[in-house]
Amino acid sequence: MSHISSIATGTSVLVMAKGDDVAVALRDLVPGETIDLPDGVLTVVAAVPSGHKIALGHVDAGVTVHKYGQSIGVATAPIERGEHVHSHNLGMDLGARVHEFGTVHTELPVPTERRTFDGYRRADGRAGTRNYIAILTTVNCSGTTAKLIADRFRGGVLDRFPHVDGVIALTHQSGCGLVLESEGAQMLVRTLNGYAAHPNIAGVLVLSLGCEMTPADVILSGGDLPADTLVETMSIQETGGMRATVAAGVEKILAMAEKLDERRREPIDISELVLGLNCGGSDGYSGITANPALGWASDVLVANGGTSVLAETPEIYGAEHLLTARATTREVGLKLIDRIDWWEKYIVTGGGTMDNNPSPGNKAGGITTILEKSLGAVAKAGRADLAAVYEYAEPMAVRGLGFMDTPGYDPVSVTGLVAGGATVVVFTTGRGSVFGCKPTPSIKVGTNTELFLRQGDDVDINAGRIADGTASVDEVGAEILEMIIAVASGTQTASEEFDVGQEEFVPWHIGAVT
Repeated sequence: MSHISSIATGTSVLVMAKGDDVAVALRDLVPGETIDLPDGVLTVVAAVPSGHKIALGHVDAGVTVHKYGQSIGVATAPIERGEHVHSHNLGMDLGARVHEFGTVHTELPVPTERRTFDGYRRADGRAGTRNYIAILTTVNCSGTTAKLIADRFRGGVLDRFPHVDGVIALTHQSGCGLVLESEGAQMLVRTLNGYAAHPNIAGVLVLSLGCEMTPADVILSGGDLPADTLVETMSIQETGGMRATVAAGVEKILAMAEKLDERRREPIDISELVLGLNCGGSDGYSGITANPALGWASDVLVANGGTSVLAETPEIYGAEHLLTARATTREVGLKLIDRIDWWEKYIVTGGGTMDNNPSPGNKAGGITTILEKSLGAVAKAGRADLAAVYEYAEPMAVRGLGFMDTPGYDPVSVTGLVAGGATVVVFTTGRGSVFGCKPTPSIKVGTNTELFLRQGDDVDINAGRIADGTASVDEVGAEILEMIIAVASGTQTASEEFDVGQEEFVPWHIGAVT
């Protein structure tokens, strides 16, 4: 894939790689207008919306169409030069991709200065970016009670505890009727373990109903909680019902807040940050602006010894060969292929295909196939070597670039990343997302300026300036990196200002419920 550093102001179309069959329209193109290209004049045959693709030459039906120097599908009808290329004439390429292992290595620039953020040093040595109290529920039956307790701390109640970031109720839709040895139950327990032990959570109240399959001791036993995490457990049945539990829970959390408010931030090297990479509501600009800029920031963090983890397995499908080539070992690459194979079987059992992934919004924004979406999405991972592959919610213990197996559904994906230890998330969006995340702050990067002007209250950084020709990928990448450090030090993101992120805790639910 090409690395776009900057786009000239006034450019009408962008060719992503030499030999591509399509270019991306950087503005709405109208029939009859002409565009000067190195190989001659391109006459627009049909209207091409901004962010969509225009054909650079004739393509016969059944022939592969290339963008980013890679296949994004097969022509389902003859395509003429200057024609709009989208769902009406481009379909999925089902051909197998060739996977190499460890054949691509990039030496990242060695940092000339050490950078720090102001974080919370936990007893186990890890570094937190927030100081939260969490109510973890063992089962859906205790969810409402947990929310009632957390609601008591809204509206300024915590003002006398300025060093406590908040009280969050982390509720879910499972916990009963599970076979604890099953894949689904183990995934839920692993997720809850990860949140209980998270460095951004300093106090935990585990709230159970009292008769579920996932009791409190299971949630606390496998999480390797830092020794300085304050822990309380309550059973609604044993406490005397909802009203009594809410009253008792409030008292327990107030006592935690008194102690946790004494904790202070301190300078910590950015090598101890764990960055989660995610995207949602992608469009034709995602692979041109926000994702490559985030990839730049990710590379700098990795070069500094930090950890950065890509996710959303269905949204790297068709581009996974670019990651396996960067794997540090054959075993790492094969583990990624194993997760791809699992997804292919999983999707078939649900009656779908991997190409079901591009949403109507993705397609309206110019993305046609999952191959095209994945090639743009993988740019978030920059150019670093792939050092590790994790299962969902598995602790992300290897420094460098990693990949976690998650669905493409944003709340489920980010829940897995946070359970694995992500202390900051950067979330790119083209169509416009209002996603937030607690206890980990989520920085949202918009892919186009029109989105930023329309929905700027929800977006922290406008990467659309790259497509406008007013900023380079490196410049926006540096802006993202500076915001990662600032947010890790306590600066609030747009979603935090709106108090968004509690409802976005959504563990991945698979398997039978008896």
